[in-house]
Amino acid sequence: MHESPALAAVAAAGVEYRMVRFEPARDLAEAAERRGTTVDRILKTMVVRTGEGDYTVVLVPGDRVIDWAALRNHLGLRRLALADGEQAFAATGYRRGTITPFGISADIPVIVDESVPGGGEVSVGAGVPGVAIHLDADALIEAVSAVPAAITKPADQR
Repeated sequence: MHESPALAAVAAAGVEYRMVRFEPARDLAEAAERRGTTVDRILKTMVVRTGEGDYTVVLVPGDRVIDWAALRNHLGLRRLALADGEQAFAATGYRRGTITPFGISADIPVIVDESVPGGGEVSVGAGVPGVAIHLDADALIEAVSAVPAAITKPADQR
């Protein structure tokens, strides 16, 4: 197993977790099946550009999407954009599809949708392809100092 900054960070945080290996998937539903979980328990780690060289990480349940108006309101900003692949890599050190809240720069804030706290086990990327980290939602939130906020809406309300 390739050690990743994410796996080192989750181990250093002292939280209980399990590593799950899975084959590449065509979509989130297939990824959930291969990870042994459900789509709503997968947390997509989205990198949002908040200004020139400034980013925020947003943890979004797989069955939800960012509510851009709510996120702008929460952050007190008028303009936000999803970081492109190169911006996300520069900000986190991870490529799209492997981005995780673990092992990123401490000065990048993390926001988690308010539906996640108290929700039991969740699955996040592990920083390398085909590997996920499964852990308790509250342990994740504490480990990465995530701030819960109402910043998503159901995916079918795009």
